[in-house]
Amino acid sequence: MALNSPTSFPSGASFSEKLLYGVQKALRKLAEETAAKDGNLVVKIDGEIKDVPAKELLKTLPKQDKML
Repeated sequence: MALNSPTSFPSGASFSEKLLYGVQKALRKLAEETAAKDGNLVVKIDGEIKDVPAKELLKTLPKQDKML
């Protein structure tokens, strides 16, 4: 599914729920593309800035069908 394609949400989905879904989807795509290149991402974990392999970060992100 392309990032700009419409996604069907439950009729009661709020704007903030839709926004959160979009952010989660974008983060997952960034992690997947970076992992494919064996790259790292800089993240803040417990107040500490860390350089983390994207493949490791990807394991902690929700699957696209499990978002929201």
